[in-house]
Amino acid sequence: MKKFYIIGTLILALIGLRAADPFPVESVRLKTFDYFISTLPYVGDENILLVDIDDDSLQKLGQWPWPREVFCRFLGPGVTGFSVLFPEQDRFGGDKNLAKCIKENTVVVSAAASNASSAGRPPHVGTASIGEDPKPFLYSYSGVLNNVEELEQAAKGNGVTSTAPEVDNLVRRLPLVFNINDVLYPSFGIEILRAVTGARSYSLKTGEAGIEALRVRGLPPITTDANARIWSTWNTKFNRISAKDYAENAQEYPITLLGVTARGASTLIATPDGLKAPHEIQAAAISTLIQGNNISRPDWANGAEILAISVILILIGILSFNLYLSIPALILAIGGSIFYAFHTFGTSYTLLDPSYIVFASFVTWAVASFVSFYGQFKLRQQIKKQFEHYLDPGMVAKLQKNPELLKLGGERKDMTFLFCDIRGFTPISEGYKDNPEGLVELINRFLTNQTDIILQYGGTIDKYMGDCIMAFWNAPLDNPNHAEDAINAALHMRLELAELNNVLQHERGIQINTGIGINTGPCIVGNMGSSSRFDYSVIGDAVNLASRLEGQCKEFNTDLIISEFTAELALFDYKKLGEVTVKGKNELVKIYTIPKINLDFEYNS
Repeated sequence: MKKFYIIGTLILALIGLRAADPFPVESVRLKTFDYFISTLPYVGDENILLVDIDDDSLQKLGQWPWPREVFCRFLGPGVTGFSVLFPEQDRFGGDKNLAKCIKENTVVVSAAASNASSAGRPPHVGTASIGEDPKPFLYSYSGVLNNVEELEQAAKGNGVTSTAPEVDNLVRRLPLVFNINDVLYPSFGIEILRAVTGARSYSLKTGEAGIEALRVRGLPPITTDANARIWSTWNTKFNRISAKDYAENAQEYPITLLGVTARGASTLIATPDGLKAPHEIQAAAISTLIQGNNISRPDWANGAEILAISVILILIGILSFNLYLSIPALILAIGGSIFYAFHTFGTSYTLLDPSYIVFASFVTWAVASFVSFYGQFKLRQQIKKQFEHYLDPGMVAKLQKNPELLKLGGERKDMTFLFCDIRGFTPISEGYKDNPEGLVELINRFLTNQTDIILQYGGTIDKYMGDCIMAFWNAPLDNPNHAEDAINAALHMRLELAELNNVLQHERGIQINTGIGINTGPCIVGNMGSSSRFDYSVIGDAVNLASRLEGQCKEFNTDLIISEFTAELALFDYKKLGEVTVKGKNELVKIYTIPKINLDFEYNS
């Protein structure tokens, strides 16, 4: 029961840990998604050209920041996106000239969301919102940093380039819409696409759980997460050109993105694919949206994963106590979850997390296996401690190897019982009244002499009561010949006692006489005692009769009395002694002995 409590508590803790989703759990999940995304084959994108303001460009075209007129050289025939912010007036007074160039072309400028700036100018277009109010679900800022007004007015669009790093500060998902001072602002990528398609606006669909999709006329719906984010992919190769080369030989692309990559002049962004310039990030998002294979993490994924984890851990917890079932269950849980997650991503670009299932399954299996192993180890130690002094070592080893042979807690069985006591012990003890240590040594020699024989014949020593030995057969290991083995043990005990008496007579001038009573019958065998202290013992009328027969040895002037219930199970040359009354009952029991002259028998040594 204790092991089930431990495993149950562990499973609840692991499920609770996943539900709480702390940093380590979320971080590993994101790393897993990074790996999934990294398996996508590399593709080329001929729609987007990246123009890099690199170190060579600064050397040729002058110190950064450039005069505004310089940027007129980078306006291509398609849509040009400036991932460069112009928040202040040009010190050379070139804003009007750049504004004129921008107005004559299709240009989208960028803005940066910030909680440190004022509300800023409203976006170029409004948003058609379908369903619930989307603002509570969007990334919220109090202000936005815009470009100078002349450039803003001349541009065809203005999009926010701000990113949303994850818990490990890597950018994986990009918001497509922002809530800035209760006004919906589109992202830079969305404004680029709107300018490419010529759409006047875009629409946002919101459900009770958050944002569901975004639509730009001319393009398929864009599925997002609840916060209007999309997963960015890093498997796209873009054509790139240095700004100095582009200024001399402009190239025609549907979309041209201008950004700074020069050392000391650019702010690089950390992604799972390494550090990237802001216009690279925006290019990856735009390419993902154009291709229409945007990666998704469904709203139901989190709940489904927690449910799957719960079911799998419970099954592993139940099966883990059987080694032959637990290992296949563990392999199936880990392998199945990984395969299903890979298959789902490969067929529908849906992200499901197998990492926590792998971790929690292994932890549950490992702890359950350890608990089971430790329980078996403790049981074997308990068996050894309980029986090592009362059973033959070979029998103890059998019990340790197969504890199921030992049914703890009480079992009804037919068994044979033997009581052996010293006759005339009082005179012997009086001879040692001034030497109690000598008496103890004598008793120990006697008990050892007789106990070794009992163990040799497969008997179990129940207890020692002073100079009395109580033993039984057919428990804890089954023994179909328990009656015969008990009688053989008694006869052999006679022989060994005779040899011991020869030694004692020579050493101390004393002799030990015993009485042995043997009976067979039903009893209850198992752990007897309190919840804090117990012994493996027997209880029943058949036990009491064996004890009474040992006491009757003096009455019948013999050293061995065997009941009719034992005699009928074993063939020996018996001599009938008579009948005795069972204590508390009126029935008579026939009793027998085996005379000492009939000692010519073979016994197992």
